[in-house]
Amino acid sequence: MREWIVAGNWKMHNTINESIALAKAIKQGLPVVKNGEIIIAPTFTALFSVGEAISGSKILLAAQNMYYEDKGAFTGEISPGMLKDVGCTYVIIGHSERRKYFHEQDNDVNLKVKKALMAGLKPIMCVGETDEERVKGVTQSVVGRQVKEGLNGVEKIDNIVIAYEPIWAIGTGKVATPEQAQEVHFFIRNILKNLYGGSTVDDIRILYGGSVTKDNIGDLIAMKDINGALVGGASLKADAFLGIIRQISGKK
Repeated sequence: MREWIVAGNWKMHNTINESIALAKAIKQGLPVVKNGEIIIAPTFTALFSVGEAISGSKILLAAQNMYYEDKGAFTGEISPGMLKDVGCTYVIIGHSERRKYFHEQDNDVNLKVKKALMAGLKPIMCVGETDEERVKGVTQSVVGRQVKEGLNGVEKIDNIVIAYEPIWAIGTGKVATPEQAQEVHFFIRNILKNLYGGSTVDDIRILYGGSVTKDNIGDLIAMKDINGALVGGASLKADAFLGIIRQISGKK
């Protein structure tokens, strides 16, 4: 049975003290859950301090990005070993904002996924189409390419999480209908089955992301192939994030 995931991507928000306060509030408010994983991804500067704040809890630490080299003259970059050193379990790779603003390509995503796995980190690999691409009817073509090229040369996907984030829904208030999201999640799972074999991917989690709130996640998580959420804005408020956790843990 697939365990659900609720992952909060804090993006470029919060000082170290603000991050510690938010992490502690989430930790203190966590409901008792029997399964599932709860993940938070603060900024690089707050990773160590947040890791200490959530120590002893069910919450896992993630980074929002990484580079695909272990060390070297790569000013401003962070290596997977550095993320392991501060206690990260997960790392978000290929988020649409990285693709849009920093021009990351599928090949960059692929190199990062493979390097993360080699370092013992679990990648949350993001895929998704723009509004224009959805209108043109090429959602499956775009998402299919991102999945296949992102996983090119990856032999085992046991420790990989896929996050489907329609770009037109990120930070816009728009949300894919449960049926729209399920259609793409089902499509992604079939790609994985074709690449790795049916039984191999039964436990792979595919998350939905894009203006997720405690009010809309219930209908989304009820879909067969949606196994959790990658949460943006709502993860910046403890009550909102905890509300999403309660909704998902109560339905999965």
